[in-house]
Amino acid sequence: MSSYISLSGLSAAQLDLNTTSNNIANANTYGFKESRAEFADVYSNSIFTHAKTTPGQGVQASKVAQQFHEGSSIYTNNPMDLRINGTGFFAVAKDRLTPTTNELTRNGAFHLNKDNYMVTSNDEFLLGYQVNKDTGDVLSYEPSSIMIPKEFGKPKQTANIEVGVNLPANAPLRDPALFDYTDPETYNRSTSSTIYDSMGQSYKMTTYYLKDQTQPNTWQTYYTVTDTDGEKPINIVGGDATSPTGQTGHTMKFNNDGTLASLNSGQDIVSEPLGAGANPVNLNGADPTQTLSFGLDSATQFAAPFELTKFDEDGATTGFLTKVDFDENGSVLGTYSNGENVILGRVAMVRVANEQGLDKKGGTQWDATQFSGDKIWGESNKGSFGTIRSGTLEQANIDMTQELVDLIQAQRNFQANSRALEVHNTTQQNILQIR
Repeated sequence: MSSYISLSGLSAAQLDLNTTSNNIANANTYGFKESRAEFADVYSNSIFTHAKTTPGQGVQASKVAQQFHEGSSIYTNNPMDLRINGTGFFAVAKDRLTPTTNELTRNGAFHLNKDNYMVTSNDEFLLGYQVNKDTGDVLSYEPSSIMIPKEFGKPKQTANIEVGVNLPANAPLRDPALFDYTDPETYNRSTSSTIYDSMGQSYKMTTYYLKDQTQPNTWQTYYTVTDTDGEKPINIVGGDATSPTGQTGHTMKFNNDGTLASLNSGQDIVSEPLGAGANPVNLNGADPTQTLSFGLDSATQFAAPFELTKFDEDGATTGFLTKVDFDENGSVLGTYSNGENVILGRVAMVRVANEQGLDKKGGTQWDATQFSGDKIWGESNKGSFGTIRSGTLEQANIDMTQELVDLIQAQRNFQANSRALEVHNTTQQNILQIR
């Protein structure tokens, strides 16, 4: 019987060697969790044996248990490298169309595939939640694949422009009868900005300011738009300032304390349709009825340098993806070339009641079982879930020094059981040689 005991010891030592070797082999596997071979003795008794003198019958493998403590961090320059600080797993699906069939992983090395979905190195789809783009709140904990659109937003023509400007009180006076936007000597300052038509095509809009020498604390303002044919004046409907060339602008009158007194004699500042008039802007097929509405209620005339303090316009062109980022809540943030910063979704997180009950699938992935409990869905930085960090990966949680010590110990156990088997064999040979 001692040979079977030694054989069971050899088998256990071999399993310990294999487990330790596997840990060492995966030292550089992101999100890998070390395993530990656990054993139990084999003992049997019956009414025909004496319990006090019955030896054990060897050893048996009880379980190869994975240890889910966190590994250390490695910092990268890739914002799509994610790690979880604390409890939880990422959820990934092999089939984008069936996200309910998914597995769990701590390996956060993700990238975009040809369709701009976030995937693992094995092309499995990272799952997340849809969010309200205005508030950033999760709409539903029903997971779906995370896609980063290459383009965002339809073109939107500029309609409203809000401007804040300080016009210096000590600026030199100009004769409004001489204004000519092609001659810098006939006005005080000019500013340029970008506007968009209904197709998202951009144009340079220039604003000219001149301090009227004929009226105290009064500035006249004119606008032009530059298209492919050159710079063209645009008129203000009902404007109260007229240039020598017939261009219509508007006035800004200020109080003695530098605050705004009136704009355009109290009328709205709205341009004529850009594609109409005597010298229409070439909109290249876009909406010719587009008009611009200006708001200058925050304009001032203080004894300070000229300064454009505000310029907001509501137009936009189609944006192309320039950057992807993640915040600590797991929100996917897309930055586009049109200046739009959009919350595209939220990375899903999953936990289970008993991590030791998870079923190992390989590829640093696990699946829930009846022993682990059902998957509990949530999001980063809420409740018992950990926090997602971008530009960081979780390394394997093995201690190489401890693994090498365990390897030596497993080797010694193997050698000792081999020696016990050899002694048993020698004893049997001696018995057979008795005459």
